[in-house]
Amino acid sequence: MPINAFDQYPLTWKPEKHRLEQPYYKALAADLENKIKSGVLKPGTKLPPQREIADYLDLNYTTITRVYEVCKKKGLIYGTTGKGTFVSPHSSEDITITASNLDSQCIEMGAVNGFSEYSELVERATQTVVERGYLRGLYGYSQPAGHPHQIAAGIRWMEQLGVHGNHDHTAIFSGAQNALTVALISLFSPGDRLATDRYTYSNLIELAKMLHIVLVPIEGDQEGMRADELKKQCTVSRLKGVYLMPSCGNPTTVTISERRRKELAAIIKGYGLILLEDDISAWLTASGGERETSLFDLLKGESIYICGMTKSLCPGLRVAYMTFGEGFRREILHGLFNANIKTSSLDAEIITELILSGDAYKIAMRKREMTEKACALFSEVFPREDGDPWKVSYYQWLPIATSKPFRRVEEDLLERGLRVYHSERFAVTENKRQKYLRVALCSAGSMHKLSKGLQALKDYLE
Repeated sequence: MPINAFDQYPLTWKPEKHRLEQPYYKALAADLENKIKSGVLKPGTKLPPQREIADYLDLNYTTITRVYEVCKKKGLIYGTTGKGTFVSPHSSEDITITASNLDSQCIEMGAVNGFSEYSELVERATQTVVERGYLRGLYGYSQPAGHPHQIAAGIRWMEQLGVHGNHDHTAIFSGAQNALTVALISLFSPGDRLATDRYTYSNLIELAKMLHIVLVPIEGDQEGMRADELKKQCTVSRLKGVYLMPSCGNPTTVTISERRRKELAAIIKGYGLILLEDDISAWLTASGGERETSLFDLLKGESIYICGMTKSLCPGLRVAYMTFGEGFRREILHGLFNANIKTSSLDAEIITELILSGDAYKIAMRKREMTEKACALFSEVFPREDGDPWKVSYYQWLPIATSKPFRRVEEDLLERGLRVYHSERFAVTENKRQKYLRVALCSAGSMHKLSKGLQALKDYLE
């Protein structure tokens, strides 16, 4: 085809041919990345088919394939079978969720802080640890994976969640995000493909972008990620692992049913996938008398299970437990030691005291009660159309009817004194369907402020 055949053709991405330098694939990948990050190519833009770009530039088709693969590994673009290649929804912006930088008059309903105002028993445990007189033993750098008695307490806590680990395959991390980071850098490489729900934890999306891990969204329903869709992706993609939040998906609040867990476990085992089970809400369902079988136990321990304690006990004590199979032990401990991100022994000791004294279970029950009360407030302001109750959760997934860009919606709410996060922060790929807000119910500071914030949110949406 003549080199100028596409000069007048409306390609969404038209590199300037005369500016290209060899190696061409590097120059084109840099051009595409620059246009995406500068906002010239907006999220959701459909890129030209590789054959058309190759013909337009009079280059080999495999060169363009290489360009697209480079940008896919960086999380800048993604492909959908039968539909084409698109610019990723968050390729040019930071969607990290944080509890900082909020005006003191603003009501927090964005970050999930876990009723941090309830801290009496945590303060008492801290005082007990101090009075025992062995603080000096906690100040030294030792036992990077955690002191044996601290690990034993973590195993005891996880057992009531239906997770059965052991000392040799459990380690303590400085929060669930920290544990997830070590798992990714230890077990995955740039370009590896990790299956997730279509809406997932936004900080995972950012972390995957930083590590150049490709997230592959899998369709789900009211029972969680669909097993047939995961299997389909296993046959068409080189999936290396899958990330799940079984007890209460963040942000959707979906709980994976017992039946679906067994179906997913069979596929994970059959295709040799690495499961990252981030179950930060299992304590909430367990405190309500509900307990599904963990995928970790269904897979007989041959996976990664992460149990964060910040949401259940105290957000300021950065402690999480990870239990893992023998096949992952060397890599996980190697990552933990060499990243040198040992959690505070003092923090771990306070959590240990809470568990061994039984106060951790009292805190969980108290926070369950507070969550139920907050959800009742939410139901009063936003009753479900089907009449069913909202799930007992730290946050709710509220459908909204607006075509405004998600940043505009969030800015509008900030101007009204509210911080709430839009569903686009959690979308792995562009979503043109129903829009939502994830409304945190555990961070306002009091039920009065939460009630005030929910009413202001309702007024805005109406």
